[in-house]
Amino acid sequence: MVFPDRTGQVLFWSLFGFGLVLDLWTKKAVFDWLADRESLTVIVGFMRIVRALNNGAAFGMFAGRSYILAAVSIIAMLVVTGIFLFGGARQRLVQVALGLFAAGICGNLYDRMLNGGIVRDFLEVHVQIGQRAYYWPAFNLADSLLCLAVGLLVLSSIIAGKSAQRRAQQQR
Repeated sequence: MVFPDRTGQVLFWSLFGFGLVLDLWTKKAVFDWLADRESLTVIVGFMRIVRALNNGAAFGMFAGRSYILAAVSIIAMLVVTGIFLFGGARQRLVQVALGLFAAGICGNLYDRMLNGGIVRDFLEVHVQIGQRAYYWPAFNLADSLLCLAVGLLVLSSIIAGKSAQRRAQQQR
């Protein structure tokens, strides 16, 4: 069994720790700061900072089932850590993505476990088209880290696929 090298370890654990701390800090800071007001417009017609409480997962799915969501988060964290430690994640991009996944999972897991099953969200994106506004459900930094991690894994797969294709062509 070969563990990730020192650089991979530093990448994963520092992104995990920094991402988790930053997520928890932003949630507390925003909720404390908005205690006396409903919201703050960041970009008119596009983004607001709000206080939103979510007792479900993405888009409110599984609302009120915090124990199930916490269990899924714990399993996901074990899987991500296992893939990093034992799955042969040698690509730096994959190591970065796994660190961001771990931070995002734990940021929302913290809320589920220690905030009465409720995740604190505060970023709200909306688009105004004519008289109609379209809203994306509120989210937080942990959610953003999870999305970024998925994007990096997709990018890593594309890069790995192209590298494999080049090697196959060179062997012909």
